[in-house]
Amino acid sequence: MSHVFHRHCHATLPTAVGGDGPYLIDQNGKRYLDGSCGAAVTSLGYGHPRVIMAVQSQVQEMSFAHTGFFTSEPAEQLAAFLASQAPGDLNKVYFTSGGSESVEAALKMARQYFLERGENKRHLYITRRQSYHGNTLGALGIGGNQWRREPFASLMTEAHYIDPCYAYRGQQDCETEFQYGQRMANQLEAKLLELGPENVAAFVAEPVVGATAGAVPAVPGYLKRIREICDQYGILLILDEVMCGMGRTGTLFACEQDDVIPDLITMAKGLAAGYQPIGAIMVQQKIFDAISDGSGFFQHGHTYMGHPVACAAALAVQHTIQDDKLLNNVQVMGNTLRHALQKAFGDHEHIGDIRGRGLFIGLELVANRKTKQPLPAGSAIHTLIKKEAMANGLMCYPMSGTINGREGHHILLAPPFIINEHHVDELVSKLKHSVDSAISQVCCTV
Repeated sequence: MSHVFHRHCHATLPTAVGGDGPYLIDQNGKRYLDGSCGAAVTSLGYGHPRVIMAVQSQVQEMSFAHTGFFTSEPAEQLAAFLASQAPGDLNKVYFTSGGSESVEAALKMARQYFLERGENKRHLYITRRQSYHGNTLGALGIGGNQWRREPFASLMTEAHYIDPCYAYRGQQDCETEFQYGQRMANQLEAKLLELGPENVAAFVAEPVVGATAGAVPAVPGYLKRIREICDQYGILLILDEVMCGMGRTGTLFACEQDDVIPDLITMAKGLAAGYQPIGAIMVQQKIFDAISDGSGFFQHGHTYMGHPVACAAALAVQHTIQDDKLLNNVQVMGNTLRHALQKAFGDHEHIGDIRGRGLFIGLELVANRKTKQPLPAGSAIHTLIKKEAMANGLMCYPMSGTINGREGHHILLAPPFIINEHHVDELVSKLKHSVDSAISQVCCTV
């Protein structure tokens, strides 16, 4: 009997014992092509020698130094690297141990920024329905994932919501993508005027929505209009790139493709590609200056922030992505994967949309392709697809509640940056078999 308190109490899970490039290997020697990098984490795959060597060397040299007493070379070097690559004036890095911690810290940082400036009334946050920003109470509180929020709603501070930028479901026949995006972005201004701009600290959004909606990208012009509104009313723009950042969409920062520079940006997952737990927030100089010139310290912190081994791993991962030109491979293999998915599922009766950027792609499942009617909410098609895919030696990330937290299903794909055409063929073939098998079971019971 296992003494591990697993995510699902009654699940019987295989034991992962090894990894080889884009494959995980279980205790029976079965190989699983990781089509989702777990949860968009393992961007370099498994067993990369350069990263392993960096971790081993750092452990031998110095395993830990608390940031209340010391800085470390890996932390300093990683921060300098990120600052050199980030757009605009994002040049200060605050380290955490993961994505939820990054978002939590960003919310506190935004609040403290306004306190330091004497704008004490700014304490509200505006976010989007069908967003996901993490599982700690602050991050969950601003998230729009109703299924995750519901049990803990009484413990959380409520955020204020506008609609997501979700063209497949929201764009009207009479409007272009750009017009749709402007209409959605202008909801932020309306919400600000409703709440009183002087009471709002920040707007928080994912440039490409990940787990909750399945790789839904902002349409052209949307985030630019959001930036304009934030500037007009003096609120901060926090972009959550925990899942979509660090090269996942084909540029190191996802917002580069929207030509937008946020005030704060959160990251984790692909930062160290799963070789160590680490996250970070990057902030514009003005945020740092307000705190530095005011109280002089950020009233927040965690024991393992800036962990030297985690920073060493992340630095090795980021240097590998840069030196091996893997962002180019993300773009090339992303296009290859999209074309292969379009060929396999483009006319599929139960696949309504194929979307995303780079190696961050979602497929939305429907009952009727023409009407976009979702499959029954209780069909558990996402669970069946995951089960079938695992049986076929493929890891993917299916979810339910895509449309409004209750209805809709999607599959999220986020394979490692190191994949080649052979891996794409294997992924799509196994996914097609898994989806068709799962749908045949659902259609027989509904």
